[in-house]
Amino acid sequence: MLPTNRPFGQKFNRPNQSSVLAKPNFNRPRGLLNRYTRPGPQSISKNNDLSKLRIIPLGGQEEVGRNMTIFEYGQDIVILDMGMQFPEEDMPGIDYIIPDIRYLQGKEKNIRAVILSHGHLDHIGAVPHILPKLGWPAVYSTKLTLALVRKRLEESQQNRFLKAYEIKSTKEQFTFGNIRVNFFDVTHSIMDAVGVVIQTPVGNIIHPGDWRYDFDPVNGRQTDFSHLAQWNTRVTPSILMMESLGSTKEGHQMSELEVYRNTKQIIEKAPGRIIIATFSSMVERVGWIINMAEQLGKKVALDGYSMKMNIEIAKKIGYVKFKPNTMVDIKRIHDYPDNKIVVICTGAQGEDRAVLMRIANGEHRYLKIQKTDTVIFSSSVIPGNERTIQRVKDMLYRQCTDVIHKEIMDVHGGGHALMDDIKLLIRQIKPKYLIPVYANHYLLKEAGKVAMSIGFPPANIFYLDNGSVAEVSTAGTKVLAQKIPIEYVFVDGLGVGDISQVVLRDRQILSNDGMVVIIVTVDGKTGKLVGSPDIVSRGFIYMKDNKKLIDETRHKIKDILKVTETAKGVNDVYLKDKLRNDLGLFLFQKIERRPMIIPVIIEI
Repeated sequence: MLPTNRPFGQKFNRPNQSSVLAKPNFNRPRGLLNRYTRPGPQSISKNNDLSKLRIIPLGGQEEVGRNMTIFEYGQDIVILDMGMQFPEEDMPGIDYIIPDIRYLQGKEKNIRAVILSHGHLDHIGAVPHILPKLGWPAVYSTKLTLALVRKRLEESQQNRFLKAYEIKSTKEQFTFGNIRVNFFDVTHSIMDAVGVVIQTPVGNIIHPGDWRYDFDPVNGRQTDFSHLAQWNTRVTPSILMMESLGSTKEGHQMSELEVYRNTKQIIEKAPGRIIIATFSSMVERVGWIINMAEQLGKKVALDGYSMKMNIEIAKKIGYVKFKPNTMVDIKRIHDYPDNKIVVICTGAQGEDRAVLMRIANGEHRYLKIQKTDTVIFSSSVIPGNERTIQRVKDMLYRQCTDVIHKEIMDVHGGGHALMDDIKLLIRQIKPKYLIPVYANHYLLKEAGKVAMSIGFPPANIFYLDNGSVAEVSTAGTKVLAQKIPIEYVFVDGLGVGDISQVVLRDRQILSNDGMVVIIVTVDGKTGKLVGSPDIVSRGFIYMKDNKKLIDETRHKIKDILKVTETAKGVNDVYLKDKLRNDLGLFLFQKIERRPMIIPVIIEI
């Protein structure tokens, strides 16, 4: 652990690390960095003086996920989180998206620390990609979060490079150059979440990360943020950066103890097997479900790679405890009476190959749904997954009597604060300024409305986009008109530099209208067609049922080739463009579809 008793403002000097931003890293983990261009200015002036603190979000301000924020004071940079974002519907084939870190190019030696607020992938998922490119700056986080990071780095064979410092207590304080950082406990849907207070002489940033209140927890103390009011003083005002995902939902977030009681009641009364689908990151909930089953004399089977991995990690570090004979392999559930089995699995979002979907559609190797089974969705609906979740619910309702979810019983309390929680947070912390974060833009604006409804001054609320620069000085806080350029950075398989806006557009065309491959053999001297053109359709039409259209297309190809015949030989580029354009227009006029047309010219 680094010493914490250095005078405020004294720099922590670690060895300069060479930049790898400009060089390809051929030993990088699975995936590739590519950019989907968005318009934006190309540069912004340097922040060399100690009169201004800059806050620059690289992600998380226009979407849910990809959370990463830079705090830059003079020559010192502290980074909060390095998350990933799942692809949107118009990004076929993309695995996930990570933040664009070009702003940090040339500033690697100024990065004093990377702080990770908690272990969800939207906060740590980009670590294997970004840390190597920044020269492996030191990472600070709590025990469970670091364990999950190490596991992710092991998968990409990079764990040996990690320089990690465990935050053992929220009473610890670290000095990073002229920036001092304190921590505070945060309630969220994963254990070991922490908030940060970033201290500078011009302002104190209070950032809870993802947060909620729990006034009646299963274990531990009630959530209380009132002690954070101390950071707002006349000399050094506080800026609350408040995660705002629940800003349109009224009330307080449900207590975990209520979820505990309802789940226990279901497990006690269920006539047969109990199948509980939840997020693998909800380690604390999975832990008390296991303990609950243990007390009732039931056996527990875990299924799903991430579920097994997270509970194994949590058990190893002592966060989950149970008797060895409580757990059974999913293969052995038939060795016990149905009313003695609890299965905890992944797939609560209806993912195609996740465990619950395989159970629902009869593809699971060891578990087939029975009428007496009870299925519990112990999760919320992530926006965008409504249809897939409904599909898996319908399949389960057809096969068993009891399917229980949040719409009919309180079996899940979300990890994000609601409107009344936001009001309470602002009243407890009493910040001078407010910056809503970590949500779509409309949710940030709604969070601002909630704050204004209790009298918070509108002039003191700031809304940032990805790439916006908020500047804090003794004169106040403002958002600069100029932004840093931010683009989508795609991770897609093992490709290197091959995903761009053009490639995405091609994938969208293929997914919508398919493709047609035209293979023609021509005389190399005259350009005259030899034989009959071959046509291959994939995702466009079924050729056996559309012989007339295929014949008409073949005649059209012949007509195009007659026009292009020349004594000067074959011009491949011209001929391909002619086939692509003329056939595209022809097919659209016939059936109003625009397939991708791929001409193949064979010269003899």
